[in-house]
Amino acid sequence: MKTLKYELADGIATITFDEEGSPVNTMCQQWQDDLTEVTAQVVKDKDAIRGLVLASNKTTFFAGADLKGTMRLQASDAPQVFRGIEQTKKNFRTLETLGKPVVSCLNGTALGGGWEVALIGHYRVAIDDPKIQFGLPEITLGLIPGASGITKMTRLLGLMGAQPYILESKLFGPREALELGLVHELVPDAAALRPSALAYIDKHASGTAPSHQPWDAQSYKMPGGTPSNPKIAGMLSVAPAVLKQKTRGLYPAPEYALAAMVEGAQVDFDTALRIESRYLAKLITSPVAKNMINTFFFNMNAIKSGQSRPKDVPRYKPQKVGILGAGMMGAGIAYAQSSRGIATVLKDVSIDKAEAGKAYSAKITQPRVDKGRMSPHDQAALLARITPTDSAEALRGCDLIIEAVFENRELKARVTQEAEPMLAPGGFFASNTSTLPISGLAKASARPDKYVGIHFFSPVDKMKLVEIIRGKQTDDESVARAFDYVQSLGKIPIVVNDSRGFFTSRVFGTFVMEGAAMVGEGLPAAVVEQAGIQAGMPVGPLAVLDETALSLSVHVLDQTRTDYRAEGGTYIATPGELLVERMVKEFDRNGRAAGAGFYDYPEERGAKKFLWPELKNLFEKPGAAWDMQELKDRLLYRQAVETARCLSEGVLTTVHDANIGSIFGIGFPAWTGGALQFIYGMGIEAFCARAAQLAEKHGPGFAVTPAIHAALGKHQPQY
Repeated sequence: MKTLKYELADGIATITFDEEGSPVNTMCQQWQDDLTEVTAQVVKDKDAIRGLVLASNKTTFFAGADLKGTMRLQASDAPQVFRGIEQTKKNFRTLETLGKPVVSCLNGTALGGGWEVALIGHYRVAIDDPKIQFGLPEITLGLIPGASGITKMTRLLGLMGAQPYILESKLFGPREALELGLVHELVPDAAALRPSALAYIDKHASGTAPSHQPWDAQSYKMPGGTPSNPKIAGMLSVAPAVLKQKTRGLYPAPEYALAAMVEGAQVDFDTALRIESRYLAKLITSPVAKNMINTFFFNMNAIKSGQSRPKDVPRYKPQKVGILGAGMMGAGIAYAQSSRGIATVLKDVSIDKAEAGKAYSAKITQPRVDKGRMSPHDQAALLARITPTDSAEALRGCDLIIEAVFENRELKARVTQEAEPMLAPGGFFASNTSTLPISGLAKASARPDKYVGIHFFSPVDKMKLVEIIRGKQTDDESVARAFDYVQSLGKIPIVVNDSRGFFTSRVFGTFVMEGAAMVGEGLPAAVVEQAGIQAGMPVGPLAVLDETALSLSVHVLDQTRTDYRAEGGTYIATPGELLVERMVKEFDRNGRAAGAGFYDYPEERGAKKFLWPELKNLFEKPGAAWDMQELKDRLLYRQAVETARCLSEGVLTTVHDANIGSIFGIGFPAWTGGALQFIYGMGIEAFCARAAQLAEKHGPGFAVTPAIHAALGKHQPQY
């Protein structure tokens, strides 16, 4: 056996999980085969066994499913997958119904399938370490816990009690596990695990206090009651509707999980296990699960492990960082830094503006202090790390200075030249621009090799993504340092090469402008918004345009025209851009901050925004027909094609940066796995065929050129 070891000594059978050539234990095919073999051996040795211990020889207890194997599955594999799941559960069931005490020794984290392995034990002992995590995160990967996790957690915690841990993938540490009754004992270190296990076995092996699972006891009753309980029935009657509101019908995993919980609660334990298996077998071979596993596991791990970071550069964390501009963005960056222990100098043109920027951190932290989630002392320490100033001299000695002023090239050049000399020896400079090419901005710098783009997203305290932009002269050290700085803030860095709009702003622009173009074609604005929501975007394109300011879009358009003229060319605005320009210049609709955009924003407290009634009179064409699927396709395909275009032009160099960036930066639907996985999940040829149809009807923005096709093929992930 290559994934576990079996030992029988003094009546104690020990199964130690230790997968060869892997840093963690997984439910790979070899493990499934080995488990079947060891279970048969345990049954054979039954009379000589007083108790059974489950242990791990890795730093974690058990990692879970073999996700690479999952990525290779096809829909036609579902029956075979079902049989495999059932065999694994049969092994689990054999071990826990052997009539012998079974103890799980949890020396580290056990997530997903790992927690399901832990649940084999009648008694679970864990190390008292807050860094250890337990739980069932499968929903976040488009899967459900299918190796008995749903059935057992529902029977341990009840239908309502188990919901956060199954439907919301809530994780928990050893202490919470003890409080919930999911772990029975905590010990100080790994050396104390086995003695505790043996003590439990000694107590129960005699049969005076029989050891079995709670649901196997004749007196067992489900905590809180079964679905036939009127109180539970009332809650369950609305649960599917609430869930559908969240998933919009695009994410089958939560719906399958809820169905398995409720259906399983109405039947005996073994039937419930079979119901769970059927749902998992159908789900694990589905496109949505593969898309989400690819991105939220493999792509995210690629970024966390630094695959986009230049190699051979020492790890780095700045001790003092200056921020130019104390507006919404600068104030947000200041909070993100100071909350992570970084001394921050926040500069603006006046001390009042700088103080107002610092006050943003007080505003964010005060509710946490009020609720007891943050001590007043910690809040005071956080605020003390932010030094507001109107003097460039206060920036002296900063390891990094980030300019976060308005999107104006001349202004950015002026503040760069004023602040850059204040950098500490070896320090570097960054711009938080969202659209202006870094190589052009770096012309104002005395050290363009130490000038990089660090593009935060608003609001900074909530948005996890940060886009790092390498200019034409930016050196590897500056990119690596920017990457480390972003990770030190607890955020997700992606690395892209320089171009107008880089990656995220450029692709985001195609989404909102395609929506504006639809309005210009005469479609009702409400239909356009609904197409975005039904496709899985967080909000419709018109609402997003209002949030980011129509006036900003027009400013970027004017800047782009100016830049093209300076280069001897002419920029041809898209239909969407022209419509937004009319909204601003003809109708003075500048966006939410100005109180009027595609929506009206009533001043009365609590009043909801509503679409500007004049849109109907100005743009809507009576009798205009539409196909909702076509509209959804336009919004998603336009972004996906632009992402592939970025890949072919070398703006993007990796698939993981594209997928993670599109989901966390733009809000591209998670069910697709990101803008490139949307293409790969569908198949390049099928995607290109549909894109060609859309290009014929709606313009060259949808066209997949031979160069784009070649880039997609070159970067296609293999499993």
